[in-house]
Amino acid sequence: MVAFKILAGSYDFFVATYLFNSDTSALTLQSKSPTGQAPSWITLNPTNRSLLYAVNEISSGGAVQSFTIDADGALSTAIDTVDSGGGNPAFAVALSTGEVAVVNYGSGTGKIMSTNSHESKFNSYPPPITFPAQEGTSSHPHMVLEHKDEVLIPDLGQDTIWRLKKDILGTYSIQGSIPQPKGSGPRHIAIFNDRLFTLHELSSTLSVQTIPAPPNGTSTTFATASIIPSDSPADAKWAAAEILIPPPSEHFPVPYIYVSNRNKGAATSTGDSIAIFEHVNRGQPNEGLVLVKQVFTGLQQIRGMEFGSAEQGCEEFLIAGGAAGTTGVVMLRRTEGGRNLGILARNTDIPILTSFVWI
Repeated sequence: MVAFKILAGSYDFFVATYLFNSDTSALTLQSKSPTGQAPSWITLNPTNRSLLYAVNEISSGGAVQSFTIDADGALSTAIDTVDSGGGNPAFAVALSTGEVAVVNYGSGTGKIMSTNSHESKFNSYPPPITFPAQEGTSSHPHMVLEHKDEVLIPDLGQDTIWRLKKDILGTYSIQGSIPQPKGSGPRHIAIFNDRLFTLHELSSTLSVQTIPAPPNGTSTTFATASIIPSDSPADAKWAAAEILIPPPSEHFPVPYIYVSNRNKGAATSTGDSIAIFEHVNRGQPNEGLVLVKQVFTGLQQIRGMEFGSAEQGCEEFLIAGGAAGTTGVVMLRRTEGGRNLGILARNTDIPILTSFVWI
């Protein structure tokens, strides 16, 4: 039997552990580990896969917690819990520097915190970074991406991607930005092959552009494509959520782009889709994005999804969850070299799940 364990974040008071048997395509709920309230976004330490960080996405007193993961995929009691520096922390990630970054969607703030030698406890408590907002608007940072010596933070409230850099004293500050189309709401981003891919929540679009020189260089946007299914219901309310570009592997040499749709209107029987795109003709006058497939999942509002890794032998599998309704979680498999996805298993023991990591 080939079995893989996946942790899932939620809006409840636990992180769930799932077991996926790739021989039988069975996806089972194995356990629930108690946490603080609303561990909606979870992330592994990049060098110690038995160490997990989780946000507590609450409007007041948002926090970040650390846990160890045992051999069965269960979490320890919280090793450390620290203030996130604001309200509704929607995203956290461990950086290559040993620091942990968190952004607070509700308050327009963020923190980048150092950790101890084991990276399980938070050493410093820096003041929050406040992202500027134009008059009459609010900042809503929603992701953190480390790129070279910068930290990039898309802000869907300000239609920009903030560029942060650390000074010689170890303090992060905003050094520039990458403006996005007005009203587009950049939510999540990815970088591949020296291109910046931005998923815009409010316009439900995917764009590809050059990475401008810091701090405020110019950039060429090659294409912007709608991710909304062509047969969208008339009363649908679309809000894009996640973007993944799994690294090429022997079995999947083409780096297709996978983005999730969220229909915040009335639910449909087919559920929301994962749109698959291909970045074509790089460096040519007709460089752009081509929609390959819309794969309907039966899920309602796909906030989080995650591929397995080639190192673990599970890069063909994608787990995704519904952040609304009672649709639970599905396991999908890449087919046709990644140009399509097929549903292998569904589990509704927990109706709402928000983020995932393979362990």
